[in-house]
Amino acid sequence: MKEINVAVTGGAGQIAYSLLPRLISGETFGADIKVNLRLIEIPQVVEKLEGTIMELIDCGFSQTGKLIATSNIDEGVEDADWVLLVGSIPRGIVIDGKKIEERSDLLKINGGIFTNQGKAIGELAKPDAKVLVVGNPANTNALIGRNSAKNDGQHWYAMTALDANRAKAQLAEKAGTDISNLKNMIIWGNHSPTMYPDPYNATIEGQSAADIIKDKSWIEEEYLPLVQQRGKAVIEARGASSAASAANAAIDTIKAVSKPTQDGDCFSAAIPSDGSYGIPEGLIFGFPLKTNEKGEVEIIQDIEINDFAQSKIDITTKELLEEQEAVRDLLT
Repeated sequence: MKEINVAVTGGAGQIAYSLLPRLISGETFGADIKVNLRLIEIPQVVEKLEGTIMELIDCGFSQTGKLIATSNIDEGVEDADWVLLVGSIPRGIVIDGKKIEERSDLLKINGGIFTNQGKAIGELAKPDAKVLVVGNPANTNALIGRNSAKNDGQHWYAMTALDANRAKAQLAEKAGTDISNLKNMIIWGNHSPTMYPDPYNATIEGQSAADIIKDKSWIEEEYLPLVQQRGKAVIEARGASSAASAANAAIDTIKAVSKPTQDGDCFSAAIPSDGSYGIPEGLIFGFPLKTNEKGEVEIIQDIEINDFAQSKIDITTKELLEEQEAVRDLLT
């Protein structure tokens, strides 16, 4: 049985708890792939991973390979085929007596973490490793990590599939259709409340979702904030951030990157801009993507963008440029 190495940071967190079994069950990488899993955590909690490993063994999956817990990022990412950067410092945490609330502080604190992780990945992971950043602020964390990796053969993604799944669910409910009928769900820009979940290019059985719904005020005044603020609503409802849905979105992204995209569809993730759609080169930006038959991920071109959409894309681009400027000293 072929083997792959998968590293996961934040291994003791809630997202990882939902994610890890699905990585080694055969669902994500295939029934004929044995997955060697490296769980990475900070020294203060790495011992908790012993119980997690026990549970993973007790699942009894035949695709389960070697399971390792470590607080050493170098050990965790060495020879990795996939690196899932799930762990990050959340807003509201208290560090040295100071509650971290400002986005600029959050960017800089996480920036130091992702600088070190990126360096280790660039030097030690497989030359063509794929890296998915889940921990927020995901786009700029990916920007910092990729810059520190300095390895153009590796492929970095920031996760926007959770936003896409949330958007699909809302559009499907409004249109009175099954969510499986939703295609071409594009998340433009940042994984933040400024992202633009495009209802005009999303399709329901080949027709524009917006045209089927025929309710412009709902789309612009209810749907957009509903999707953009969904993460906050989950926190308010359950007292904790999204975990199961975030894990599911990570699985969706791995699958989308790993196999050719169906004709007439796309998937959403943030990748380094090549200048498409006027987005500054190098910015980690959410685009409509497809995986071709060679296994290469491409930005889908010639998507029609109306004036309303462009205004929203401009807002999220501005935010990402501001974030980039806030961590400029980490991008040297």
